[in-house]
Amino acid sequence: MHLIFNMYALWAFGTPLEQMWGTKKFVFFYFSAGIGAGLIYTLVNYYQFNGLYEIFANAGLNHNEIISILEAGKTNDSRITGMITQDQFNQIVSLFNTPAVGASGAIYGVLVAFGIAFPNAKLALIFFPVPIAAKYFIPIIILSDLFFGLTKYSIGNVAHFAHIGGAIIGFLIAWYWKKNQFKIM
Repeated sequence: MHLIFNMYALWAFGTPLEQMWGTKKFVFFYFSAGIGAGLIYTLVNYYQFNGLYEIFANAGLNHNEIISILEAGKTNDSRITGMITQDQFNQIVSLFNTPAVGASGAIYGVLVAFGIAFPNAKLALIFFPVPIAAKYFIPIIILSDLFFGLTKYSIGNVAHFAHIGGAIIGFLIAWYWKKNQFKIM
């Protein structure tokens, strides 16, 4: 379903942007948002992982022991069970073992660019019966991703900070292009 929604969003929101910017500029934008999303996601994961990794190191485990535990996804080592909660253990195992793949971050960049270019476009959504302007809908989904990324309420393996990263990079590029569209170089 995630892939289907991504491809639908690329078609629905990317088509007007490609028509406005041209194919080369749109492809540059799309890949830039995707790469930026991956970088921001990686930085957030690095920060989260290192905070939990230090708990393992402070418990007296060496690097090889930590990696072995993370690869196994379980431990009975009393040095760990007394210093870390099951939720923290599950989180570090998930951060270590779950790869991030996909184009969701780039799609969020496209959504933000669409919102900048067409803020008053009415979006008729399946799960919301009243059409809503892009300038209201897009910030709501970005804020919901931020909420889910910062809390434990996330459903499934969704890279919320990749979404946020793509939205940030998409905003920066689209805002810059819009601001400078009539300037002669």
